[in-house]
Amino acid sequence: MDEKEILRELLIIDDELDRRRSRDLIGRYNRDKVHVKQMQFHKCLKRNRWVFGGNRSGKTECGAVEAVWMLRGIHPYRENRADTCGWAVSLSYEVQREVAQSKILRYLNPDWIEDIVMLSGKKSNAVHGIIDYILVRNVSGGLSKLCFKSCEQGREKFQGASLDFVWFDEEPPFDIYEECRMRVLDSKGYIWGTMTPLKGLTWVYDKIYLNSGGDGEVWHISMEWADNPYLDKSEIDALTATMSQESLDSRRYGKFSCAEGIVYGEFDQSRHVIEPFDVPREWQDRIAIDPGLNNPLACLFFAVDWDGNVYVVGEWYEKGKDVDYHAEHIKGLAEHLDWHYDSKGRLEGVVDSAASQRTLSGTKSVAQLFYERDILLDTKVNKDVFSGIARVKSYLKSGRLFIFSTCRNLIREIKSYWWGKDDMPVKKDDHALDALRYYIMSRPITPIMGKAEDSEIVKDKKKLIRRNNNRAK
Repeated sequence: MDEKEILRELLIIDDELDRRRSRDLIGRYNRDKVHVKQMQFHKCLKRNRWVFGGNRSGKTECGAVEAVWMLRGIHPYRENRADTCGWAVSLSYEVQREVAQSKILRYLNPDWIEDIVMLSGKKSNAVHGIIDYILVRNVSGGLSKLCFKSCEQGREKFQGASLDFVWFDEEPPFDIYEECRMRVLDSKGYIWGTMTPLKGLTWVYDKIYLNSGGDGEVWHISMEWADNPYLDKSEIDALTATMSQESLDSRRYGKFSCAEGIVYGEFDQSRHVIEPFDVPREWQDRIAIDPGLNNPLACLFFAVDWDGNVYVVGEWYEKGKDVDYHAEHIKGLAEHLDWHYDSKGRLEGVVDSAASQRTLSGTKSVAQLFYERDILLDTKVNKDVFSGIARVKSYLKSGRLFIFSTCRNLIREIKSYWWGKDDMPVKKDDHALDALRYYIMSRPITPIMGKAEDSEIVKDKKKLIRRNNNRAK
């Protein structure tokens, strides 16, 4: 073979490699530029995952890639299954064609497709028709099947099948969601959803975002335009300037909204919620209690690091119980956290000032009853709602408030705290939030509230004072 023939063969090989690379979008996914939140979604091992994202935030892209990985048996972070069977559920067949179906075909190399069955149109030009199902060659040697479903079919059309996964592209009706949960039950399969929350406070807000049922397999993440590394910042800024705040909340940030608006819009679960760690004894501060009988009693444990960052590290939350019951469990949590006591063996904290008042049915106040059970509570707290909310918002905005993921009720309440009429928050499910507000209002004014920052000498002096105080306790 002469040099010209060798060169010709090399060019043919290069052309073939280029052709394969151009078709291997799945192999280049998150390689050139990494979408961090897409990867967090893929790496999460929960069985019921949801992405709440603005338009063009990258949410649908990761939903489609997840499905292709499952079908091919090449998921890099999960145990793969052979001959996988799944559904891609869209609101309508038209939406299916334009979004979920288009994304799937984009990431499926044609060499991997065994067959396409159409509802309408030609499989030779499937992207412009309506697909019924696709058969995909699994790397194990078998065939996987992806069926496309429309919510317009009604719940009855979602019965019967046993599935490995269901992908919801946008929010389905609740009855269809429930039916699909049954489809993955016996196979211990997976559900994921990718959606922009445009419908307000629907069942998704309650069941998924707030996780009101306390399902340990439910997980969610929010994506916005700035998270997508392929969007141009100047374009983002230009479009942002033309949109109302309500539109931005849903279409850019992927936030749930109602007419009145959320109180703590600064809260970002990915930023403010952290996994528990062993808190140094020197950081341990006080507890805060919002008492209740028919309503829940909420007790939070707080720690503060040397830089003034506040950590909510423990939570007790229960309703319909007496002080004896609460005191026993609060002290049990203190023992679990290895919490400090004062020199007389008491827990110290703050409580709603109403706890100092005697009730008609008893001769002792709630604060007295806790005191007799070695929980010493200061009732002189500033209960001004607006000032308290402003202080909490400042801690959130400056990134100096962190909540352990185990404090589920506080997290749920902070995500569901809405402004009502007359510029007042809706008085509902705010017991842990009240305890948080009491504690934050008991804190000294810090630089984030507008005071000048302490010098290094003053900081060192405060550290020594605090360390000595904790040794004395």
